[in-house]
Amino acid sequence: MRHLHTRTTRKARRRAVGALVAGLLCAAGPAVPTATAAPVAAAPDDGLALTPPMGFNNWNSTHCRAEFDEAMVKGIADLFVEKGLKDAGYQYVNLDDCWALPSRDANGKLVPDPVRFPGGIKAVADYVHSKGLKFGIYTSAGTKTCNSAGFPGALGHEYSDAQQFADWGVDYLKYDNCNNQGVDAKLRYTTMRDALKATGRPIVYSICEWGANKPWEWASDVGHLWRTTGDISDNWGSMLSILKRNLPLAPYAGPGHWNDPDMLEVGNGGMTDTEYRSHFSMWAIMAAPLLIGSDLRSASEETYEILGNREVIAVDQDPLGRQGTVISSEGGRWVVAKEMRDGSRAVALFNESGTAQRITTTAETVGLPTADGYTLRDLWQHRSLNTAGTISATVPAHGTVLLRAWADPKWAQHPPAVDLGLEGSPMVEAGRTATLTSTVTDLGRTTARRVSVTLTGPQGWTVKATSPTTSPALPTGRTLRTKWAVTAPQGTPTGSYDVALRATHHSPTGVRVVSTLPLTATVVTPPPSGTSGLGDLPWLSATNGWGPVERNTSNGESAAGDGRPITIGGVMYDNGLGVHAESAVEYYAGGACETVTADVGVDDESGAGGTVAFEIWADGTRAASTGTLTHAMPAQPISADVTGAQVVRLVVADGGDGIDSDHGDWAGVRMSC
Repeated sequence: MRHLHTRTTRKARRRAVGALVAGLLCAAGPAVPTATAAPVAAAPDDGLALTPPMGFNNWNSTHCRAEFDEAMVKGIADLFVEKGLKDAGYQYVNLDDCWALPSRDANGKLVPDPVRFPGGIKAVADYVHSKGLKFGIYTSAGTKTCNSAGFPGALGHEYSDAQQFADWGVDYLKYDNCNNQGVDAKLRYTTMRDALKATGRPIVYSICEWGANKPWEWASDVGHLWRTTGDISDNWGSMLSILKRNLPLAPYAGPGHWNDPDMLEVGNGGMTDTEYRSHFSMWAIMAAPLLIGSDLRSASEETYEILGNREVIAVDQDPLGRQGTVISSEGGRWVVAKEMRDGSRAVALFNESGTAQRITTTAETVGLPTADGYTLRDLWQHRSLNTAGTISATVPAHGTVLLRAWADPKWAQHPPAVDLGLEGSPMVEAGRTATLTSTVTDLGRTTARRVSVTLTGPQGWTVKATSPTTSPALPTGRTLRTKWAVTAPQGTPTGSYDVALRATHHSPTGVRVVSTLPLTATVVTPPPSGTSGLGDLPWLSATNGWGPVERNTSNGESAAGDGRPITIGGVMYDNGLGVHAESAVEYYAGGACETVTADVGVDDESGAGGTVAFEIWADGTRAASTGTLTHAMPAQPISADVTGAQVVRLVVADGGDGIDSDHGDWAGVRMSC
């Protein structure tokens, strides 16, 4: 497969050494009353990893490049202390692959690379320990590690290598799965467990076999955490696919044994800050290990703010050790709730889609008892509000509102919660006035008083209210609706533009609350009359699991324009879209189009492993779907009635076995308007 040679990630190397079989769909909080918690699964006898491990691993930011060296590792340890990450709970500073020489010494011992680590591994571990931190290392449960250079693996050397790690002062071992020679996984990983125990040193044991053998079913007494998926990549599609595969595994997680959806990508640059907050929020509510994967020496303040949010960290580190469970997910509007030891619930309102959506649940639905009122703590806004029982927010595209909720006899001391929203999709044609309607809804047990709302657009745009923007009082459940006339100047280029909806209200005791909802208005052009190939039309938005969406070629996974001719079942197509699951491409239809048709399937270049499912959405309704398609199947026709839709969305989802090799083609895709 061509893409084996275009990726530099370990994911590609794993495909080279064997097929990846993924598994199923890896501080201080608010003061809340103590409640009787449900029984907790018994912890391992060693007492390690009673909460998900937190720390750093270099792989996502450096791979095997030269900047991975002793100076970097020491620099990360320094920053953990200087930037408050140690105090926030981060402990482990871990090395990944490429720390060793390609050959063992005459005694069969591992040899640190003298260029990268001139002082040796023990000296680095000693430095990390001197900062009050812990040190981790990497090897593979095979004859060689996963890097193409082939550094020594531990298969057949488990006891010797484990003792060497213990002598160096290692506190954490990540144990990979490459070049395993077909030896049974349970045997390989259990042998290293026994070898680590034999050293007498407490070492957290991270099983990294990619979910291939469903370790959640057998490894709770083998390792402290186990990878549930293939490698993460620094893009929305990859993160989303991994999230969906890890969420159903909640019953298997608990103190001392955690599902691991892979390391954090926060700060590496492939996603927006909104997407990184979602990444961090969802890893926290899944009780996943929090291993920083960005080079903190060049990290932005926003990255430090995300990684250092102690209220979010407290959700991840809650000692009850429950992984959040899915309450609902219809239309990409996810509600995930996590039981906390004090009886509260952490609730993530996660918006998978590319447009803002209102996501709603209730206190009762997430497991809270009936009460007169509840306190809602917004863990990103760091403020507390009251609710009559509704838990709701309009969540920006790819965003997450992370809350902590509890039945609270003192709920009235907080202002009422309000939900800001914008009805409909804010699509604007340059030079023409569009009408938008904003909403401000009181969710609280108390009345929101002196309510006012403003909508602001980019410089040069005209935004005028055409109905009242204030209300003296909004009782529980009541909404202030305001109509706005919005005009983008003639000649404004198509694309997305930031707008902001802002509301103020007061509690009955006079406390003023300011709420802001960041939104996106899109300047669009009407679709052309007749039938057009979507490979030639501008899209509103496009997200992809690997690399960019390609026009009229297959997906090349790396840079724009690196695709090949679209080919399904030996048939070549001149036009269409080449994508990689998870993928979504949106087009403006403006209510003027009738049908979308295509021949769809897994591109021939994907090899035998590709499985995908195609969907066509008309606004918020799924208009057509194929079910799961495999590489062995010829192209399948798909057609959807999109009459009256403002937005048409083409979705390619993971077929259920991970997104590795999931090249999907929308061959000959066209829209009739």
